[in-house]
Amino acid sequence: MGKLSVNLNGFELKNPIMTASGTYGYASEYNDFIDVSNLGAVVTKAISLHPRAGNKHIRITETRAGMINSIGLENVGIDKFLEVKVPELNENNIDYIMNVAGSTIDEYVQVAKKCDENNIKAIELNVSCPNVKSGCLEFGTDENSLYELVSAVRAVYNGFLIVKLTPNVTSIEKLGIAAEKAGANAVSAINTLKGMSIKIERVSGKFIKTIVQGGYSGIGIKPVAIGAVSRLSKVINIPIIGIGGIETLDDVLEFFAAGAEAVQVGTANFTHPETAEKLVKELEEYITKNGFESLDELKKELRA
Repeated sequence: MGKLSVNLNGFELKNPIMTASGTYGYASEYNDFIDVSNLGAVVTKAISLHPRAGNKHIRITETRAGMINSIGLENVGIDKFLEVKVPELNENNIDYIMNVAGSTIDEYVQVAKKCDENNIKAIELNVSCPNVKSGCLEFGTDENSLYELVSAVRAVYNGFLIVKLTPNVTSIEKLGIAAEKAGANAVSAINTLKGMSIKIERVSGKFIKTIVQGGYSGIGIKPVAIGAVSRLSKVINIPIIGIGGIETLDDVLEFFAAGAEAVQVGTANFTHPETAEKLVKELEEYITKNGFESLDELKKELRA
């Protein structure tokens, strides 16, 4: 393994730069822009037991410091993912983590079991999506419900298990502790914040309002995310994957300083699809230029 390699509780990545679920499709969509195989991992769109059409209303709207999405977890379903998408990922030598969503514990368990049977090495439980009507967020906001869900998934899935935590709670620490006790190998933080956009136009003497409610992401949530990572690092012993507003190398270093072992790039992918690959190169150059022997040495000094 090279200077950028990272060991997440036994799960090896060639570098700590990943892409966040929902912002990178199934990875093949970005082949025209970068060599996706250079990334530490791609986290896929959320995959559910059955295909989902997603929401019918407006799905994405830009804000001054990010965006609000209300996609509704559109995806092909686990069976088609295994049949069509996994061979594409393997053919292109792309390291990936499969994001899993569900409305009930049984749905999560059925998907996780299929992942185990098909040697999907790592999954990330989406327990905190704010733009679907049932499931996901309901599990992610209560530590007892989360513990029950993660325990049930752990019982059928032997691979690397990540739990993606929501910031839409009073104490993200309690959720992190519950995930660790239930058998999670790592947590990722944070998912989107609940948000709303109201665009107002004056037409023929009347106000026309376009309202979008959903998950707020982008550079504006970075301070919230860094704070969450820092608090989690003080109460759990499993690795934390930092997410939220990452665009530059300085952003990555801030997350490392707060306690993250790896990061995921999300909203920036939409405007600058080369961002994640660029960060891999810049991080390697930074480590070499400053005389660090490894990524771990860099993290250690950042946290001193």
